Order: sequence, then structure tokens, then C-alpha cells
Amino acid sequence: MKSSIFEIFSETEMAIAAKNLLEFYPDTKIFLLNGNLGAGKTTFVKYICQHLGCDDDVSSPTYSLINEYRSKQEIVYHMDLYRLESVEEAIDIGIEDYLNSGKYCFIEWPDIILPLINENYVSCILELTGDFSRKIQCSFHS
Repeated sequence: MKSSIFEIFSETEMAIAAKNLLEFYPDTKIFLLNGNLGAGKTTFVKYICQHLGCDDDVSSPTYSLINEYRSKQEIVYHMDLYRLESVEEAIDIGIEDYLNSGKYCFIEWPDIILPLINENYVSCILELTGDFSRKIQCSFHS
């Protein structure tokens, strides 16, 4: 299993880790982001989107469930499934269409949809280790 660990001590290092994540898993489009509240999941997606050339402001999709960001080459879907209570709710909002779109999907609180993922994916665990320091452990799953 291909895996990576990023130790982050600043915003600059978070941006570098986001770039490295995409370079380390170049053919993967589905990324599952796990971590406690405040661990930096949305901030990590912000830097990934910057690296992909998205001009949109990245914000937490806690209430909208899914945010869409665009660059010249990419469409990025950013999801926060914390409020979903069942896989049926995920299906009702069309989650399978997003997962099968071939576009980048960054999914916070993804456990509820694991049975729906048929593609290769990368699972990342973000852990707050200090005021801004974090550890991000990512592993590839097929």
C-alpha cells in the first residue's frame, strides 16, 4: 500500500503538503479526509485548490454539503458529509454522480459513503499536534 506522512508546522508547509499530495497520487481523484473538528481539513483543501489553479474562495461545505470550485483545467468537488445520517441520504443528494465523475472529490467525514466508492482512493487522517502543527497520514486504497 502506497502511503505518505506530512509533518506540518506552518501555512507554507501546508501548501507544500497539498502540492506533494497531488504529485504523490497523480492518478487518484477521490480523497477522503478524516480528522477532528479544527484539524485542518478545509484548509488543506484550500491549498489543494490553489495548487490546481482554482480562483474560488474555498469554504467549509458543512451546510451546503457540496461546494464546487473551478480552474481552467479542473472541476473540484469539496464535500462535508458530517450532517448525513445514512448512505441513503448520500444517494439522494447524488453522491454517486460526483464519485463517478472523474473529477477531484475531497470528502470530509466520508465514512458513511465508503460502501459507495468503487474507484481507487486516498484516505488522509489529519491530526492537530500543536497550535498550527499537524500530521497528515495518507494511504492509497484500491
